[in-house]
Amino acid sequence: MAKKLSSFICLLFILGLHISLSQAQETKDSIVEKSQSNLPSKDSTVKGKNTYRTNSIREYNEAYYILDRLNKNIGLPPNRLNFQTPQAVLEHFILQARNNNFKDAAYALNLNLLPDNITDEEAATLAEKLYFVINQRVSINWDELPDRPDGQIDIQTTTNEAVAGKPRRSIVFGEVDMDGRDIVFRVQRIKYKDYGAFWLISQNTVENIDALYAHYGPRKLDRMMPNWARIKLFGMPIWKFVGVFILLVICYFIGKLVAYLLKKIFLQSNKKWMIHIAKKLANPAGFAIGVLAFYLLLNHLISFAGLFASTLYAVLLVLVIGTITWFFMRMIDYFMIYYAENKIGDTTLEENTESRRMLTYISVARRVLTFLVIIFGASVVFSQFRSLEKLGVSLLASAGVATVILGIAAQSTLGNVIAGIQIALTKPARIGDTVIIDDDWGYVEDIRFTYMVVRTWDLRRLVVPLKYIISNTFENWSMTSAHQVRPIVLYADYKIDVKKVREKFKSLLESKDNWDKNHAPTVQVVDTTEKSIKIRCLCSARDASSTWDLHCELREELVQYISTLEDGINLSTQRVRVQEFPSIEKKSNSEN
Repeated sequence: MAKKLSSFICLLFILGLHISLSQAQETKDSIVEKSQSNLPSKDSTVKGKNTYRTNSIREYNEAYYILDRLNKNIGLPPNRLNFQTPQAVLEHFILQARNNNFKDAAYALNLNLLPDNITDEEAATLAEKLYFVINQRVSINWDELPDRPDGQIDIQTTTNEAVAGKPRRSIVFGEVDMDGRDIVFRVQRIKYKDYGAFWLISQNTVENIDALYAHYGPRKLDRMMPNWARIKLFGMPIWKFVGVFILLVICYFIGKLVAYLLKKIFLQSNKKWMIHIAKKLANPAGFAIGVLAFYLLLNHLISFAGLFASTLYAVLLVLVIGTITWFFMRMIDYFMIYYAENKIGDTTLEENTESRRMLTYISVARRVLTFLVIIFGASVVFSQFRSLEKLGVSLLASAGVATVILGIAAQSTLGNVIAGIQIALTKPARIGDTVIIDDDWGYVEDIRFTYMVVRTWDLRRLVVPLKYIISNTFENWSMTSAHQVRPIVLYADYKIDVKKVREKFKSLLESKDNWDKNHAPTVQVVDTTEKSIKIRCLCSARDASSTWDLHCELREELVQYISTLEDGINLSTQRVRVQEFPSIEKKSNSEN
């Protein structure tokens, strides 16, 4: 009984194990079948290969862009066209557009970002518009455009061995500014289906064609002119030359009119500064308005193309910015000069320290502001030209070399400019100060960007670099006060009565108008020699010039007084003692 029960239990265990294994196999088969049902079949994978890539994971390749569609309506480029290199595709586009074969030129465009229903005629129109913009605004550097399928630049080595590098799939061939936004022209290497990789003008460039054409396309007069007026001279319609001449005449009269109106309006005012504006700034303002009007009218009415266009617009842009910069420089000069002449006191008086300090500030500020305006104008000009902008970036990239070059070339100039600012702040010398530099006595006449002008007493002009003023010792007689004391040195005999000289000097000094009475009459014996005594008389006046004149007058009168005192016996005298010795004969006779 026990054996039968144990056998029955074993049979049930084996039966249950078999059932479990069967269910596990069925579950495994169902999972495999379900997972396989989610994958495309072989046929569907082959037929819908590109759709599968689009909906799941797009393949990536560093050498080209992989596309799942390309120019659906106009079709792929014909086999007769060579688009294997960046240079080849751009040459094809330029050549076909130049020959007015815009339909073939359109094959060089990637139209993928445009609607699928675009027609051949619309694609040809896009090609025409793009060619117009490129011909007018883009200067293609063909030397930097590779003629290799991988987009690399050929590099020649001494061994003539190939230089390996990373392939390029996007290359810039131009760049323009449109309403403050940089629009980049590119060619890109693409691969579509099983076709080999080739180059096209990028889809982003094509997308911007209409906006670029609206901004840089033909102007109003270009569209209005009839065919008979399009006779060409030097490859350009003759009406454009006539139009430019007419615009020049119109803008000339616009400038004259602006200058006339400014003078008429401001000269009627009772305010002095407005009259000065009419006299000094009317003509510069009229000229600036005329140049600006010519630039705007020409850019709005007439369009040019090719190298002439880029040169013309560059010259006009520089002229406009230069004219505006020049006008602001004139305006700064006028206001500084007007303030100096009307708001500052007489700087010719040395005791007017405050006026001379303000004039020094104005002189330095005038030149610093002018320098900043020039720098700003130059930076605006450079920012308008891509080549100059890239040059600036290159210089910044090689900052070490640029710093050394600038430091060597502009060391003296920059040092003098900085010294000028330092002089304005520390005030070791001001305009109108009396200074002695290398034994030359004179007045500071002007302080400029890099040098100081000193007017000597004999009307010579010393041009002194500002670095010299900062780095060397010089005398400034007006630094704290214009008041000055000068000595009068006389030499007289030992027998002279100094008290009489002191009394005479006092009476002479008190009779002089130049004496400022700040320093009492002083007469002192300051030295003696084997022949005479040295007498020093001190006199003072309000400034260096007056003190010089005063001490010269007093010297003359004191010399006259001493020479007439006691019949000139008190003049410096050289004494010689002569002693007679007996002769030999007399000596011998006396002995005998």
